[in-house]
Order: sequence, then C-alpha cells, then structure tokens
Amino acid sequence: MPSVFLDHPRPLAFAHRGGSGHFPENSWKAFEHAVGLGYAYLETDAHATADGVVVAFHDKRLDRVTDSAGRVAELTWAQVARARIGGTEPIPLLADLLMAWPDARFNIDVKDRPAIGPLVEVLRATRAWDRVCLTSFSALRLRATRSLLPQPVCTSTTPPGVGAIRAGLPTKVLSARFASLSVRCAQIPVSMATPRFLRRARAAGLQVHVWTVNDRAVMDSMLDLGVDGIMTDQTEILRELLMSRGAWRPRGSG
Repeated sequence: MPSVFLDHPRPLAFAHRGGSGHFPENSWKAFEHAVGLGYAYLETDAHATADGVVVAFHDKRLDRVTDSAGRVAELTWAQVARARIGGTEPIPLLADLLMAWPDARFNIDVKDRPAIGPLVEVLRATRAWDRVCLTSFSALRLRATRSLLPQPVCTSTTPPGVGAIRAGLPTKVLSARFASLSVRCAQIPVSMATPRFLRRARAAGLQVHVWTVNDRAVMDSMLDLGVDGIMTDQTEILRELLMSRGAWRPRGSG
C-alpha cells in the first residue's frame, strides 16, 4: 500500500529541524521560513514534558540550545515554556505546528520514551495520521509507538533495518517485513548512500532519504545518485538547486 505521506513529486525536500541554517533550530521562525519557501516536508523532533505536553525539540535537555536547563521530561510545560531557543525563541508545541500548516507533512523523530503516549494523542487530536512519518534511532521506541497507534502510520527504518539492507538480506523477506510495519522509507546519513544501498532499499519497497546535507555540491551528487529525498538545514540552498534542475516541487504541486 503506498504511503500518503510520501505521495509527492520527488525528490522530496525536507527542512531539517525547520531549517536551522536560517533561524534557531525547531523554532517557529524556522518552520515559518521553510513554509514560506514552499517546503512540503518539515523535519522535527518530539519530547514530552512531565505533564504530557509534546514539544518540537531535539535534545533531552534544554541546556545546549536554550537559556534554561534541565531534562524536558522532568519539567512541566509551564517551566519549558519559559525557555528561549538561542535566548530569543519559544519552544513550539508539536500540535500547534501540525495545525498551523495543515497542508505540510512532518517527519517526526520520537526522541524519548515519555513522548510516545502523548505523541499518539497529539496525532489523534489533530487527525494527522497521513501527514506524518515517525522515526527513531531506537527500534524499541518506535515499536512501542506503533503498538499505541490506532491505525497504520508511515515510519522509517531504524538502525537494524538499515543494517539488514546493507547486509544483503533477501529483499523479498525485507519487503514483507517492512510492509507489515508500515516502513516506507530508509532515512540514512549521506555517507551510507551508495548505488547498491539504493537498489536494495528500492527492491524492498522503500524510498531513500539522506541527512543532513548542507553543502550544495553534496546535494548535487546525491541528486545525481538518485536519492528520493534530502534533509537540510540550508533550505534556501536546496530550493535554489532544485529550481535550477527543474525539480523544485513546492507545497500544493503534488
């Protein structure tokens, strides 16, 4: 069954953490900028506060990118709401992002186990099932998320899935396994993107998206290789490159 999430002309352009090359990562301004450029795909992360509020934020702790400190899962939303990314930007709620741009699609990395239940409730409340792809570096975390979903949602491969593709396991076996889990894409670091990996992933029924590509020449080489999607902080550079190749497909053009 094809994924509605991936039903858009390729190559797909993803604004990584909203497009953090132009505004603070995962800030409202970053997402708004990417949407203004025409990005159909926004990449972000999910954590939940101690009182179950899901925020679009990458780290487990506030310390690195905000003017506050502490683990998100151990703080209330009232406490997290006082933090400012880069000292200036509030941390957005995932639900607010989903509702602000109902025609945008969100690639969401489930970053911590406490976020799983609250994230499913956000998807239920916003009815965003077809507009999200869930991913995680933890196979256990993604499995736990799937177990709570009331309907299939697009997911990406976890590291064991990527390893199975690279190891050369029979693609018929992989295809059946991925389909049963609603795995529709392999999202990999650019260093892993090879012709062999692309062939095997596609034989298993998957698109291949690479991250995080900020150099124009590397973007060019990945497009020449034939990847299905690129995640970037440098949203303006990727858009300009795709436009120069006649391959820019903004939101609403699918």
